[in-house]
Amino acid sequence: MSPLFSLDGKVILVTGASRGLGWAMAEALAQAGAMVVLNGRDPETLRSRAEALRGNGWGADAEAFDVTDEAAVTRAIPAIAERHGRLDGLIANAGVQHRRPLAEFETADFERVVKTNLEAPFVLAREASKVMARQGGGRIVNTASVMGPLGRATISAYVASKGGVASLTRALAVELAPQGIQVNAIAPGFFATEMNTALTQDAEFTRFIERRTPMARWGRPEEIAGAAVFLMSDAASYVTGHVLFVDGGLTVQV
Repeated sequence: MSPLFSLDGKVILVTGASRGLGWAMAEALAQAGAMVVLNGRDPETLRSRAEALRGNGWGADAEAFDVTDEAAVTRAIPAIAERHGRLDGLIANAGVQHRRPLAEFETADFERVVKTNLEAPFVLAREASKVMARQGGGRIVNTASVMGPLGRATISAYVASKGGVASLTRALAVELAPQGIQVNAIAPGFFATEMNTALTQDAEFTRFIERRTPMARWGRPEEIAGAAVFLMSDAASYVTGHVLFVDGGLTVQV
């Protein structure tokens, strides 16, 4: 591997890492040399995932906590830094979806989506940046979405939260750059993950994806991996405040 993309010696926390895009990113980061700290809410699943990475000779640890629990976040991040001696990167990936027409969308469900998708990355970044500032720098990568600049019926909370993630990313990039902390986001298009199982099994929706996306297919989870490695590596040493779309061309087609 080119030294530009090597993550040797880096300690990186990935939230929502037990499945889907989070797992794909975590696996790639570990393969690139990072000590990856997997986060999710199920300790047993995380333990199994960490063992799978270690079985390949890669560095892995697990830290189970709910990203929407502010007290848990404020305990976990310093604990990770103390256990590993530092914290070089954070990928704030954990997210939820809720589909309902506006007239049927409960306020509590809107708040739950925003708390997970937007408030949690804010809290995670705040706590991680404290550690990173003391050690002279670090990288934060948020998971945004093509459903930030775009819109789609029945997912108003998701669209609002992911648009907020992109704006939060830009704001934090400006604020944290003087402390040596770079903040970027990855905006996935339609990927065949567990969260989208109902959609991938819907033949009509899959035909829509094939028509709407220039590459004419769903994304595969492993295809998000390179973006995560790039933004965490020295290859992205002058990149901050950027939202990197990984969407098969969906957002550039009229």
